Amino acid sequence: MVVSGPGGVGKGTVCAALVQQYPQLWLSRSWTTRPRRPFESEDAYVFVDRDEFEKRIAAGGFLEYAEFLDNYYGTPIPDPPPGREMILEIDVQGARQVLRHHPDALLIFLVAPSAAEQEVRLRRRGDPEVKVRQRLAKAAEEADAGRELNAEIIVNTDIDDTVDVMWSVIEKAQAGR
Repeated sequence: MVVSGPGGVGKGTVCAALVQQYPQLWLSRSWTTRPRRPFESEDAYVFVDRDEFEKRIAAGGFLEYAEFLDNYYGTPIPDPPPGREMILEIDVQGARQVLRHHPDALLIFLVAPSAAEQEVRLRRRGDPEVKVRQRLAKAAEEADAGRELNAEIIVNTDIDDTVDVMWSVIEKAQAGR
């Protein structure tokens, strides 16, 4: 399962709540070269420098990776515990890469209820002004990509409701396998 969407729509919050509520799911932990935001959990990503990330790329250690707003983000080759369904929380570029190798993957695309709410969320999490502007400018392009990828689009208005909708989508996909 791939959960994607623009910055500030709540991917991390929703995925964490989903995995907490449904322990049969396993959330892959991505790497990034960006600095940790104020108040961001130390385990939100594996925070590394550019050199370490590029060494991992050279070693073929990523399922997908991309450069976004001058930082690398990537998913290491996953190793989920036996019997657990894997969730990747990644950007649109990464979702495209995963779908090329796993066309049967379930893609869920989260969006904020409005651009104004997305901006509020970006500011609340402590993004610098320049990054807020860059992420908002990129959001429309990413939303178009989500539609192109034929993703299940879910509006994240409330975490609990979004988790319930996501779980319904996951159950439906599992039943269809």
